[in-house]
Amino acid sequence: MMNLKKISMIGMGSLMMLALAACGNDDSAGESSGDNTIVFVPKLSGNAFFESGNDGAQKMAKEQGFTVKYDGNPEASVANQVTIINNAIQQGVDGLAISAVDATGLDDVLKQAKESGIKVVTWDSDVSSDARTLMVAQGTPDILGQMLVDMGADSLKKRGKDATSEPIKYVWHYSQSTVQDQNSWQKAGEDYIKKNFPNWVNVAPENYYSEQNAEKAITVGEAILSAHSDIDLVICNDSTALPGQLQAVQNNGLTKDDVTITGFASPNSIKDYAKADIIEAWGLWDVTVQGGMAVYLANYLAEGNEVKVGDKIDVPNVGTVEVLNNSVLSEDAKDSEDSGVVIMPERTIFTKDNVDDFNF
Repeated sequence: MMNLKKISMIGMGSLMMLALAACGNDDSAGESSGDNTIVFVPKLSGNAFFESGNDGAQKMAKEQGFTVKYDGNPEASVANQVTIINNAIQQGVDGLAISAVDATGLDDVLKQAKESGIKVVTWDSDVSSDARTLMVAQGTPDILGQMLVDMGADSLKKRGKDATSEPIKYVWHYSQSTVQDQNSWQKAGEDYIKKNFPNWVNVAPENYYSEQNAEKAITVGEAILSAHSDIDLVICNDSTALPGQLQAVQNNGLTKDDVTITGFASPNSIKDYAKADIIEAWGLWDVTVQGGMAVYLANYLAEGNEVKVGDKIDVPNVGTVEVLNNSVLSEDAKDSEDSGVVIMPERTIFTKDNVDDFNF
């Protein structure tokens, strides 16, 4: 049942919309009443990537005048996130900004949250489009899949491999097959490889998974090196898999001159491996910006603003973003007028030469 606070907020939001319609001016859209609490949920707590996302969320909340509560669990599981969401429903918070550990496992509880009046925004990793209103995406699958493969190809070239003609042996190592975003990047990357590098050979088409477990990421990384001693490239599209794979390389006495590793992770989590010449290049988007965007948009909705595909929203310190159809992330996603996707404007490639320019 909707609580009195939310009924009041919706009433205020409706009055605000009427006032805006009357004066034909939307300058006040997005301004915070200061009363809202947004729960910011990572896949798991204690991971540098998600802690940095929370830093950005807290900074945005402080600047814009609303409250962000960080609530995560060190174990990435559907059960733990369901508990966090149920707690948020019981507490009657105003919004949720969540990175989902499973593409569909949270749908039912998030729909309950929406029915209770909580505004739901996903970031980093999505759920079904009818279980949230907006998704703050780091890029489309095509953008991110191509970025992963190109970083690998460039790194191979720098150690003397001709990525366009040699039979490059490669594998993918990431969290698990049920994580929607990482799977979509892998599939887009595979399509890009088939089109642009037909000479590459995927020696483990079933992929390697380490379930966002730091110790398991090292074990799986060592298993890859043991099973494929002549492997040329390991693509780690997961921020736990990448440092684990690099630690496995280091444990085996190898360097970037012996095997190419690339993927997505925060600059701080990979910095030492880069300076030890274990990795040439890796990438990411600024997750502090993504965290800030997620809570800003959750608060924007909690203030009573409604969005539809094609709308443009001014996000402080980011710029104007457009609400796109859900199908920009997956051809299987359902498009609807009252839910959509916002794409982050920029992504970054890190090397040992520029890594000290970043601090997240």
